[in-house]
Amino acid sequence: MSLLEVDGHVARHGLLTAVHGISFSIAAGEVLAIVGANGAGKTTLFRTISGVHPLAGGTIRLGGSDISGFAPHRRVAAGIAMVPEGRRLFADMNVTENLAIAGENGRKGEWTLATVFDALPQLKPIARVAAGGLSGGQRQAVAIGRALMSNPSLLLLDEVSLGLSPIAVEGLYASLGALKSSGTTMIVVEQDLDRATGFADRIVCMLEGRAVLEDKSGALTRSEIAAAYFGLEAGERMH
Repeated sequence: MSLLEVDGHVARHGLLTAVHGISFSIAAGEVLAIVGANGAGKTTLFRTISGVHPLAGGTIRLGGSDISGFAPHRRVAAGIAMVPEGRRLFADMNVTENLAIAGENGRKGEWTLATVFDALPQLKPIARVAAGGLSGGQRQAVAIGRALMSNPSLLLLDEVSLGLSPIAVEGLYASLGALKSSGTTMIVVEQDLDRATGFADRIVCMLEGRAVLEDKSGALTRSEIAAAYFGLEAGERMH
């Protein structure tokens, strides 16, 4: 049985339909990357799965249970944690406090302050530093650790490498690779196609709110993904 099943997912912003009937599933321990240009509907899809944006049609099932009508806090309790674009940390709190507050409001499980610091060792030296004084890469690592503190069965990571330096991206993906090896189920929104195909088990490409390509990462060429990304017909050239 799939861990997450999204069936006929529709989301709107007023009269504008941002996500058009997308369907996909993800198995426990799998990593799925969602790629697409700006405005493709990726973040709206994520926000609807996490419950912070209303679902206009379709169903969302987690572990076989319909969570389509759950409020965000109930989805966290059910096992979904999202690392949003922009990180959204408590700037005046230090790293440990940002992690601890998530733990207080999450599920019980293997992820604690100790295990998060082990999984994300770059956080140990800055444990007492206020989040507002951190670099972009450090803030992203804290945001991932904060999500883990809720002990999710599914981790949603929106725009993983956006705005980060190449060195920060390398460190971040090293940590994500360790999480993948431990069996953490993840859906990642990533604009870097090389990163997405190298990290994820499977790729879904979105275009104008629709899923236009889906397959195992190893079964897709970069040109096939790029063509779907830009909405090109087979054989059409990019300029």
